[in-house]
Amino acid sequence: MGVATGGRAIIGLELVTTGKPIEFSDADRQAIADMRARYPDGRSAVMPALWLAQKRFGFLSKEAVAAVARALDEPEPEVAAVATFYSMYNLAPVGRHLLQVCMTLSCSLLGADALVAHLEKKLGISAGQTTSDGRFTLRKVECLASCGTGPCWQVNENLFDETLDAAAVDRLLDSLK
Repeated sequence: MGVATGGRAIIGLELVTTGKPIEFSDADRQAIADMRARYPDGRSAVMPALWLAQKRFGFLSKEAVAAVARALDEPEPEVAAVATFYSMYNLAPVGRHLLQVCMTLSCSLLGADALVAHLEKKLGISAGQTTSDGRFTLRKVECLASCGTGPCWQVNENLFDETLDAAAVDRLLDSLK
């Protein structure tokens, strides 16, 4: 089963193949070597190296995962297993702004479902999709670690919580356009 933009499946998940070779810059290779040197077991550097690859290449394609495995001298299937396990890694291209709404119980009770419905209507997409202009990808995610201040959502790497209502969401979206 392939990955649709924003989609995830536990079983049968495949990394997207771009067909383009990916290589890290010398500076990136040095950064990954430094990451690996911080740990007695090189496998511990897989997560930060994947994060670096995602920042450099936009998402973790099969080729990007292979580049991380080569840079760390780790088996590619093990690196792919980490990439496909954590929702913080994008396994398909995403919009310029990744909108992630926490859907755990506390956030749902505090209005996350209404927040998602508002975003879907405002953006004209469903959760798991990207707008046609490539600006926004909307995802429902599990815990963003702000249970006491929900509903919360994350825009790219910034967490927003507490005073989230439709007006606040609209102001933020307008500032991102």
